[in-house]
Amino acid sequence: MKKRIAILGSTGSIGTQALEVIDRQADKFDLEVLSALKNSDLLIQQALKYKPNSVVIGQDDLYKQVFDALDPYDIKVFAGEESIRQIVEMDSIDIVLIAMVGFAGLLPTINAIKAKKQIALANKESLVVAGELVTKLAVENRVSIIPVDSEHSAIFQCLTGENPDEVEKIYLTASGGPFRNLSLKELEKVTIKDALNHPNWNMGGKITIDSASLMNKGLEVIEAKWLFGLSMQQIEVVIHPQSIIHSIVQFRDGSMKAQMSLPDMRMPIQYALSYPERLTNDFPRLNFSEIQEFTFQIPDIKKFRNLALAFFALEKGGNLPCVLNAANEIAVEAFLNSRISFLQMPVIIEKCIESASFIKSPTIQDYIDVDFETREQARKIINELNK
Repeated sequence: MKKRIAILGSTGSIGTQALEVIDRQADKFDLEVLSALKNSDLLIQQALKYKPNSVVIGQDDLYKQVFDALDPYDIKVFAGEESIRQIVEMDSIDIVLIAMVGFAGLLPTINAIKAKKQIALANKESLVVAGELVTKLAVENRVSIIPVDSEHSAIFQCLTGENPDEVEKIYLTASGGPFRNLSLKELEKVTIKDALNHPNWNMGGKITIDSASLMNKGLEVIEAKWLFGLSMQQIEVVIHPQSIIHSIVQFRDGSMKAQMSLPDMRMPIQYALSYPERLTNDFPRLNFSEIQEFTFQIPDIKKFRNLALAFFALEKGGNLPCVLNAANEIAVEAFLNSRISFLQMPVIIEKCIESASFIKSPTIQDYIDVDFETREQARKIINELNK
């Protein structure tokens, strides 16, 4: 039987590539739901092409435009963020691909788990913010969370058939982004255009900036802790500019397993949707005769302060990863809007962490409140910097 898929965030980078995967594997997947926050034009185009059962547009004021375009085709249309959270409960859905960016993906992920849907998780923030709560719910509801991030997919694949208790350490590889060889002085002058020019990956704006600042890797460290049940001491980050080795597992006997492929997000997306089956595809293959070298280096956390802040938040736990994530989302938005410099992003995040009231065991309401309060605090700090 075909697997029935819901894509939350279908107009973003992961969502559009997931649709390409489904296109190429039409005998394996049926598309049930598409959702987008505000890109109504592309959502309409996607719906007309794939004819899903339902679509959801997050912004209520865009409902009429989407409804008028799709009503003649018998495609149900809903609007509002609450509808995005509720749509995952449909009986006709087998797998929910959470491709939304940021904190917005948390509540839909929780609802999908409670509805006992298999999760293909591209929204790392769900585990960064509320990893303990989300993984506990997954166990209680016997739901599988299959990672879509290339690094976590690599770890997941390396651990298939292995005893998790025999893992000594994992290495999350990072491309290092466009600024890995710049000095701290040079980072003072980088532009938005520079930061969006990733050397290896084609991603959305927010994730690309996170990659340039290494915050993306910091968030992935926290995500890995919860996905694989690891301690902070078992997770190491290593810069691998070629982006061929997507991550490595080291076992207690000293042996290592690495997952390798060309940098192509369609591969981990397909793996997450088809798991435990591996599907044949025609994606470009790795050719060792064309690779000159594999290189590695340790990230400079003095230069890339965000990575150090992520390890600090992971070590302290509680609500601090939530603070880290919320402050970062506002800082990235401000950078993309030319309100702050590249090096001011970690300054804002650190100030938010320092001023936050610590909650050791947050509830879901605590996470919602902390997210809101941190965003307000980050905006206040940005306003002060611009005086």
